[in-house]
Amino acid sequence: MGVSVLEQARIQAQVLVPLVKALQAELGEARANALVRKALGDLYRGFGEEFWKTKNEANLGKAVSSAFKTYARDGALAYDVIEQSQDAFAFDVTRCAYAEFYQALGEPELGFLLVCTADFATAEGFGPDIELTRTQTIMQGADHCDFRYRRNPGAAQ
Repeated sequence: MGVSVLEQARIQAQVLVPLVKALQAELGEARANALVRKALGDLYRGFGEEFWKTKNEANLGKAVSSAFKTYARDGALAYDVIEQSQDAFAFDVTRCAYAEFYQALGEPELGFLLVCTADFATAEGFGPDIELTRTQTIMQGADHCDFRYRRNPGAAQ
């Protein structure tokens, strides 16, 4: 079996954390973070598009559940499914090893920038009719992350 997404994030952090800190020092935090969000957003949007094409699953609940299991592999996340249907997948993450890792580094803000913001870009790659809502994250100090994926047929037009 390949390297888990959690282990990939740990490896990437060895390069990305010092790089982002250097960019922030040089460009200012807001400008550097916007640049990182755009670069990583384009990358993760492409991952979402590729996953969606490869999966070829009309049931949103099944498709997103399958994708999410990849990120939860090796005990990286504990979560409770709230709703899984043709047009929705809603769940709460109750434990996040990604957040634990970045908090141990003393860099939860960078963890949010490098890990959590990828969720929205990836969801954009699923298509214009798929919407993700999330109002809080463990990375930012909440007791859980609230992911709500919904199909909005009107948005695809």
